[in-house]
Amino acid sequence: MALTSIFLHILLWTCIGLLVHSYVLYPLLVRWLARGRSLNQIHFTESEEWPEVVVLMAAYNEELLLAKKLDSLLSQDYPTDKLTIYIGSDASTDRTDTILTSYAEAHRHLHFVPFSTRTGKPGIINALAEKAAKGMTGEVRLFLMTDASVMLEESVTRLLARHFKNPEIGMVDAHMRYVGVQSKGISRSENTYLSGEVQLKNNESIAWGRMIGPFGGCFMMRADLFRPVPSNFLVDDFYLAMTVLEQKKLVINDLDAKCNEPVTHQLKDEFLRKKRISAGNFQNLYAFKHLTNPFNLTGFAFLSHKVLRWKGPFYMIIIFVCASVLALQGSTIGLLLFMAQLIWCLLIPLIDWLLSLAGVHIRIIRHIRYFNLMNAALLTGFVKFVSGVSTNVWQPTSRN
Repeated sequence: MALTSIFLHILLWTCIGLLVHSYVLYPLLVRWLARGRSLNQIHFTESEEWPEVVVLMAAYNEELLLAKKLDSLLSQDYPTDKLTIYIGSDASTDRTDTILTSYAEAHRHLHFVPFSTRTGKPGIINALAEKAAKGMTGEVRLFLMTDASVMLEESVTRLLARHFKNPEIGMVDAHMRYVGVQSKGISRSENTYLSGEVQLKNNESIAWGRMIGPFGGCFMMRADLFRPVPSNFLVDDFYLAMTVLEQKKLVINDLDAKCNEPVTHQLKDEFLRKKRISAGNFQNLYAFKHLTNPFNLTGFAFLSHKVLRWKGPFYMIIIFVCASVLALQGSTIGLLLFMAQLIWCLLIPLIDWLLSLAGVHIRIIRHIRYFNLMNAALLTGFVKFVSGVSTNVWQPTSRN
């Protein structure tokens, strides 16, 4: 076998192996390590003084969901003298500011901070955190970050806050559940993937206390660990989680703290959202490249769970190129892999699209199309990252 052929085989199977490790072997490993073990059991009890919690939330044109969201925050089963809410409106143009003004007038512990120009979520959260920190005096001071589209069950704040009796805990993520799943569109595939991610993050939490990134819709962290998010960053929740790990504290997920968020249905909307997230992922990878050492737990988890997946489209391209060249050289393996990729990336999505026009929705075919969508978004997000991210202002994703 020629040296070129040997090199192509090594490169091809290395890329396949990295994808298999990230999507299959790593989840199986952490599930095995978490088996028979429990999450942090050092909790605040009902008889103890609970820590001070400040809710930080950015909103932009959320009039359809905002009242329901605010009601879910105000109904939290948590000592009222220990809970304060700060909400910033990012120059909203609908009734968001009117609704927030009304609620702030009716509830003294809810503070509305309007922004006159588009600032972006990180800028708003940074400003709210700085403002809120000045009034916090407790020994344990916590920030609860949440999004307008995420509805909290009334016990969420208490269930998250209880973990911070353990001084090693720096951040706790809630259990995000997705509602409104339908057979049409991509919501079922989105829910399947995200549900798997929830379980993986929980297993990481149990196995070694290093959950790689919260979902962002609802998580709590120590206020003294908060570091301002760079003004042009697109994924602030991941940045904050990595800064907590960087400060040698644990990041965990609690399945008992349940939140609900409507899932997206439209492929175009979800692609644009994932493209934005992807660009933010590469920002974070660049910022925390020093945490990718595979020979410590944080680096191994970061590489296995996130970095390899973010590089997935490049591995797929390399596999395609290697398989194509090997096929031209007469390799049966190369030809089979070349044909398999054509079927996976082109034929199956085409079949799914044609079936959807007839109202037929086959789950496994839709899942493959969704997987291809995610990787296409990663690739275009990388291009956006390389081109330079000039603004992080956002539009709410359409949800039902």
